[in-house]
Amino acid sequence: MKAQKNGNRKKPRSVTLQMVAERVGLTKGTCSAVLNKSAASRSVPLHTQERILTAARELNYKPSFYALNLRVKRTYMIGVVAEEIGDPYGSLVISGIERYLRQKNFFYLTVAHRHDPKLLETYSHILMERGVEGLITVDTSINHPLPLPTVAIAGHRRVEGVTNVVLNHRRAARLALKHLRELGHKEIAFMKGSRFSSDSEDRWKAIREVAQELGIPTRMELIIQLEGDDPTPYLGYPFAKKLLARNRPFTALFAYNDISAIGSIRAFQEAGLRVPEDISVVGFDDIQIAVHNSPSLTTVRQPLQKMGETAARTLLNRIDDPETYVAEIQIEPELVVRNSTARAPDSTSSHIPGWQSVPRFR
Repeated sequence: MKAQKNGNRKKPRSVTLQMVAERVGLTKGTCSAVLNKSAASRSVPLHTQERILTAARELNYKPSFYALNLRVKRTYMIGVVAEEIGDPYGSLVISGIERYLRQKNFFYLTVAHRHDPKLLETYSHILMERGVEGLITVDTSINHPLPLPTVAIAGHRRVEGVTNVVLNHRRAARLALKHLRELGHKEIAFMKGSRFSSDSEDRWKAIREVAQELGIPTRMELIIQLEGDDPTPYLGYPFAKKLLARNRPFTALFAYNDISAIGSIRAFQEAGLRVPEDISVVGFDDIQIAVHNSPSLTTVRQPLQKMGETAARTLLNRIDDPETYVAEIQIEPELVVRNSTARAPDSTSSHIPGWQSVPRFR
């Protein structure tokens, strides 16, 4: 017997709602209400609901997602607008968003604008054209209201209709600076964030205010401005070298984030300095690589996955009930002490050429 050609094979017959209704002897409307868990299903007796669900399982019935969306006029999709997708910061945030949305059977579409204002505007329109029900932005500045419910992670501008999920930066600055002060550090260098980061301005303001309260000087010659948007440790490496080239001794560095802190450690080590014996380093964020760096990084933990989950939960609540809108949700940081910080050195000598004649600050 000749084998039947593939083209003549009959496709498996799909199971329809009508077939489920016929199996239990009920109307399609009743079966649909129960299977889709609509409000109308509350009037259906529990034993009848169980009969319908059992029949659907036995027939392997799969509701049409598109038909349901058309009927209820919903897409169960949201848009995620990020600066980058694969960077350590954004990936943890998006992981938290995804984890919560998966529990709620929501889909999400992600775009990365890479600091291009035109691309940001274009992508926002594309997402809305695709029918997303709301937007979450990640480390992206929003300066005007949007036509959909929106939550901005690390959003600092007050924009009508936008909920900002932000870290308590004053608390974060106090945790880091108090830790360094208790270790005897008085001459502390600072890295200010790049203009591309939406946290830069607020974090630096908080650091200056808290430093003043704790009696820690913020000297211009020990402040370096990061430039660019490199998501790798090279972000901090050249700027740490510039700090060293100023020949102004310091015993600790409070970096803008973990990536710049890790790059700075490499620059210090190449210059013959030991971390933390000669210079202590504190990062910010607690990305996954922080614990695996050598030395492991003391850092201010920003609960990035929690921030993603909080944003997703807030957005879905807002979609279901617009009255739940709040302007800001503040997240608390935590100091994680590892091996990149130690007591300030007592020695008056320095391992850096040009520093030998300069007394080490205590």
